[in-house]
Amino acid sequence: MALFDKAWARQTGGQFVLRIEDTDRNRLVQGSEEQIYQTLDWLGLGPDESPLLGGPYAPYKQSERLDTYRPYVDRLLAGGHAYHCWCSPERLAQLRAERAAAKSPDTGYDRMCLGMTKEERSKLPGFTETPVVRMLIPDDVELGFHDLIRGEVRAPHPDDQVILKADGFPTYHLAVVVDDHLMGINTVVRGEEWISSTPKHLLLYRWLGWQAPQFAHMPLLRNTDKSKISKRKNPAARLMWFREQGYLPEALRNFLQLLAYPTIAEGQEVESFESFTHRFRWQDISTGGPVFDVTKLDWLNGQYIRSLETGELADRVLAHATSAGQLVDPSQRTTDLIRAGVPLIQERLTLLSEAVPKLSFLLVADDELTFDQDSTTKLKGDPAAILAAGIAALEQLTDEQFTAEPIQQALRTGVCEDLGIKPRVGFAPIRVGVTGNRVSPPLFESMEILGRQSCLARLRRFAEVIAAR
Repeated sequence: MALFDKAWARQTGGQFVLRIEDTDRNRLVQGSEEQIYQTLDWLGLGPDESPLLGGPYAPYKQSERLDTYRPYVDRLLAGGHAYHCWCSPERLAQLRAERAAAKSPDTGYDRMCLGMTKEERSKLPGFTETPVVRMLIPDDVELGFHDLIRGEVRAPHPDDQVILKADGFPTYHLAVVVDDHLMGINTVVRGEEWISSTPKHLLLYRWLGWQAPQFAHMPLLRNTDKSKISKRKNPAARLMWFREQGYLPEALRNFLQLLAYPTIAEGQEVESFESFTHRFRWQDISTGGPVFDVTKLDWLNGQYIRSLETGELADRVLAHATSAGQLVDPSQRTTDLIRAGVPLIQERLTLLSEAVPKLSFLLVADDELTFDQDSTTKLKGDPAAILAAGIAALEQLTDEQFTAEPIQQALRTGVCEDLGIKPRVGFAPIRVGVTGNRVSPPLFESMEILGRQSCLARLRRFAEVIAAR
């Protein structure tokens, strides 16, 4: 929602407003408001007006605007468009249960309290002292409206919606209408589950004598099995999860652009927010329930990682590793090794979180490197002879000569040519001895980063492991 809101605001020269709608006190989650701020800031989708930034229509938290709503409730009551309801929660629950048992299509309130005074209602069962206020929905309410995405839409007949609760807080339905009018909102973007509520909101605009805004109801995101994404069942529904996993914000933003919206052209999925904003049109949004496929996001994230300058990528890797607790030893030496190693793995990275594990062989002490057992047992040829020849060849190089090209040449001559074996056979024991695994970043560049002393120490230690088999 924020992505499309901001794109539209930028395209039309408007303001993107973040308002915290916290009138349902039973559903408040500790820290959720801060997470909204953090997420939008991380994604580069920060608002122009918000509780943090302020603005001409502050406050931007509905719980701080309670005095604003009450006069409009009184106007609706005085105009005969609303009424008090003293039915207890227990009575309403019983009504719903009876209708469900009877399989009644009518699920709305039965208007027991309509036209009654408090004294009259108190003589009937299911009475509570503190009333709520309900809308009085006319039988001929207009159910159709124009949607920016869907065109002409027809919603089901609404019930007598509660607009002011017993605790004095307005419901979403009244609060958003009042706030959107007072804050000058001309385009409301929300999920398609609110289509059924739109006739009620349009009634409130009409009753209060206000011009209604435009509405755009976005399709709901789906899992790959087409089920609705659930925050309880799918951690990916919490956007900061992507930051924790090592996704880049610009890649996630680009991915969100692709959901329900066509690409520039076939095969051109990578697109800046500025380009997206320039070509954005509501009518181009697909309403088919876009699938949130993390596999596509992984591919896109890899594209963005490979497009970064190596220095910037190293900065991001280090920042992520630090926040994720991946660096056991955040010393200058560790930082330098990671910066040196990042160019070797850039083409192989999908997530920032993969970098430290791929470079872990650089960060351990020579006598603490673990040699993968499976890699060790699958070595071809005579690993002991290969290691002996490799050590002898590398000992001929000085510290100054110990760079990728001389290392490769020394091993090709001293191992492959002298022993008469293919490079993939000759280099495999060297790779395991230096990195601990048969799969690693480019071998000779990795050896250059480690240096002559570390490489020889590791190879001698691995030779002892092989001899002891």
